[in-house]
Amino acid sequence: MADCNMQTMQRPRPVGCSKDQLFGMPLAIAYVPWQHWNETYHLDKAMQAGTIFPELDKPFLGKRGACR
Repeated sequence: MADCNMQTMQRPRPVGCSKDQLFGMPLAIAYVPWQHWNETYHLDKAMQAGTIFPELDKPFLGKRGACR
């Protein structure tokens, strides 16, 4: 089994770049909280919203998510 230590995983150094300050650092570390099962939308509302979970219904409000 391969050792998947994040510190040993390095991205290649860009050509012509001698001082990449992010060299050797992992690309990203994600945090995903547990989702608790709550109320769900009815089928017709879920199809309009694109999700059955009201907590995940985040409509696009325009530029940078602010109301105009």
